[in-house]
Amino acid sequence: MPQTPAESTYPGERLGLPPQGRRSVGRVGRRIAALVIDWVTATILATAFLGYSMYALPSEAGLTQFAPLLVFVIVQVLFIPTIGGSPGHRLVGLRVVNVAGGWIGLWRPIVRSLLLVLVIPAVIWDADQRGLHDKIAGTVALRW
Repeated sequence: MPQTPAESTYPGERLGLPPQGRRSVGRVGRRIAALVIDWVTATILATAFLGYSMYALPSEAGLTQFAPLLVFVIVQVLFIPTIGGSPGHRLVGLRVVNVAGGWIGLWRPIVRSLLLVLVIPAVIWDADQRGLHDKIAGTVALRW
């Protein structure tokens, strides 16, 4: 008897991905580690080049308070289509790919990154452990 989508036994089964190993859905631990690496990197770059200071009062910070966020989005948009993921993704062995196959293009990383910085879409998952930001963009983070 064929399985319905609700009866899938592992994340990625509905997408035709293997249960584990190479090209399986990247699990939560790896994705959180990639996010932390990318955020720390963005904060360091914002501090070095954009005058960001974690210790500035909100009244003193002005627009520089958004500098790490801006750097984070730029890094995501630049690196996902060129090397298959952000530096954090690549360091933890993940790759962001188009679910339909082929080149991911430029619009998918833009949409994915903007939804990621809103946080809520990233914490709403489906049975394949894909966040809403990935579902809307048509992407999936795979172990590589």
